[in-house]
Amino acid sequence: MASKIKVDQLETADGSGTIALQNQLSGMTTASLPTVTTDKLGTGAVLQVVQGTYSTQITSTSASFSDTNLSASITPSSSSSKIYVQVINPLGLWDGASNGAYGEVLLYRDSTSLASAANLGQRFPATHFEMSRANINYLDSPSSTSSITYKTKFATSTVGAQVASCYGSNTASITLIEIAG
Repeated sequence: MASKIKVDQLETADGSGTIALQNQLSGMTTASLPTVTTDKLGTGAVLQVVQGTYSTQITSTSASFSDTNLSASITPSSSSSKIYVQVINPLGLWDGASNGAYGEVLLYRDSTSLASAANLGQRFPATHFEMSRANINYLDSPSSTSSITYKTKFATSTVGAQVASCYGSNTASITLIEIAG
């Protein structure tokens, strides 16, 4: 419930007169609030959020990892900050050898591999198709205040199978959340 103060008149500090408040909005000044800097926020505070998306289908039949073209860059405000990374990457999987199609998506910080969503898919008969999704949640401690790029790569882990990142032009996303350390 909001509080209200109602008065008929205000008296000047020296008692020499009154101050009328009716229709006196012109000439009023606004208050300036202090800026809250990141050093005033406690550990665990969210400092910034960055998101990258990509929605063009890329298909691979290789067990060697290829870029998905999904990436986002962030510049931490402190070397003690942590970066929470969330990846959602839709996949299509085809098996042409009757042994099941499996895909794998890796998360990288610049050129360093950090985490994996592996064995995406299942065993099924030849020429079968399946939709899957790679989900990666990772808390990174980069110890840096330089720009950092997080990206994903993908591959098939099954000979004779195909994997498609962003199958059907479904959008993949990578979200970076800087957390005060």
